[in-house]
Amino acid sequence: MIEMNGITKSFGTNLVLDDVDLFLKEGEILALIGENGAGKSTLMNILGGVLPANDGEVLMDGQRVDFLKPSDSLGAGIAFIHQELNLINDLPIYENMFLGSELMKNKFLPDMEAMKERTREIFTELEIDLDPKELVKNLDASYKQIIEISKALMMDAKYIIMDEPTTSLTGGEIERIFSMMDRLRSRGVGIIFISHKLEEVMAICDRYAVLRNGKMVATGQVVDTNERQLAHYMVGHDVRHEVLERVKNYKEEILRVENFTNDRNFRDINFSVKAGEILGITGLMGDGRSELFLTIFGDMPNYSGDIYIKAEKVRIKDIQAALDNKIGYLPRNRKENAIVKDLNILENGTIVSLKDYLVNLFVIDKKKQTKAFDEEKKRLNLKMGRSSDAIGSLSGGNQQKVVLLKWLLSKPELLILDNPTQGVDVGSKEEIYDIIHELAQEGVAIIILSNEVKEIIRICDRSLVMYHGEIMGQCIYETMNENDMMYLATGGSLLSEELALK
Repeated sequence: MIEMNGITKSFGTNLVLDDVDLFLKEGEILALIGENGAGKSTLMNILGGVLPANDGEVLMDGQRVDFLKPSDSLGAGIAFIHQELNLINDLPIYENMFLGSELMKNKFLPDMEAMKERTREIFTELEIDLDPKELVKNLDASYKQIIEISKALMMDAKYIIMDEPTTSLTGGEIERIFSMMDRLRSRGVGIIFISHKLEEVMAICDRYAVLRNGKMVATGQVVDTNERQLAHYMVGHDVRHEVLERVKNYKEEILRVENFTNDRNFRDINFSVKAGEILGITGLMGDGRSELFLTIFGDMPNYSGDIYIKAEKVRIKDIQAALDNKIGYLPRNRKENAIVKDLNILENGTIVSLKDYLVNLFVIDKKKQTKAFDEEKKRLNLKMGRSSDAIGSLSGGNQQKVVLLKWLLSKPELLILDNPTQGVDVGSKEEIYDIIHELAQEGVAIIILSNEVKEIIRICDRSLVMYHGEIMGQCIYETMNENDMMYLATGGSLLSEELALK
């Protein structure tokens, strides 16, 4: 068993962890949950040897251990799988498996065949159907997670910390990871599962531990609680679950596409959205919705059919053309496509609207830039230190808010949000929902792409459901329900006036 007793950690005057206790047994899955910035990652970084605690102790099987660096923790049998996977896309799987600990024929030559064979053995043992010679870049996100897990087990890890492993995964990919976790549990491996998705906590975990503002506020057995109670523990008050209402005041049509086709990803797409409207787009893995809107945003410019902006036919051949037409796009993969790691918080938040702060070609009006950023920061309740801090210093949810802030400053007339609450805690989700509704009231046309049907039903006025690159039907606000939407998402057809496309 691992025990963490009285763990306290401060960064300067900022108390991040306050006398926290936590334990994990072999063969169980513990959910570690809390809002963005609650201290979850800091606590795990202490257990993983990344950070030292100011006070407290870590025990393994009753004996005190001191982890001064990550290799100390790994050597004790604790593997930490971070949100940002430590894989190299251009190398095959087996080379990634042994990265930094290669098997050698001699002092100079790595033993490629031995590494391939050992990788095959691990995969066979774990019932994983992968070719060790396959390039990592050809794998979907769930198999990349599985490779990291396999690496941990190859190093004889008895405990695995999984930091939001399902954030960017689809439903089928999540099931694959959960099956893997079940096999690990049956082998006696203890897992700490960090997640904001409470339905996943209920589905896979044995116990829960809730951090709020650096304090451990609740622990217990998952079978003795429910999602609403866990959400209450996380934020300190009841969280809304009802469908969000607002006065709908649609204005002119902002976007219309006709006979829109990219032969590889989507076909014969027809729809429109008006100023002040919130349109949801949903479906299952491979439905083509992200590719559809990346094309509308100019990132995939090979298409046939027509795009109309305010009834005027346009050709969007690149992203600059989309920006010129007042289109904003928040991508689904924040870390790869939305933030610039080498820029600070302020620079990330103002990069799209940077031209508004230029004195000349080379000089930025810093006061004007900072003032604009600070106004939107308050609106989004962004939790951060200094605006000059690295974007990586923020929690995942607060990074997502910076990405949203970036587009708010650009004053879009059409805002496309691809999984906008991905990796965001329940409290921040509600804040983002409120911002979306505020923007709609201000006359912005909003398009929400989401895997979560419940999210679409809660915040959207209507929804289009896609299946294999085609729109199967439309669900109107009053009649939107999970059964109809899932039926459409699996290729079904509902014949009713409410579902007829308009």
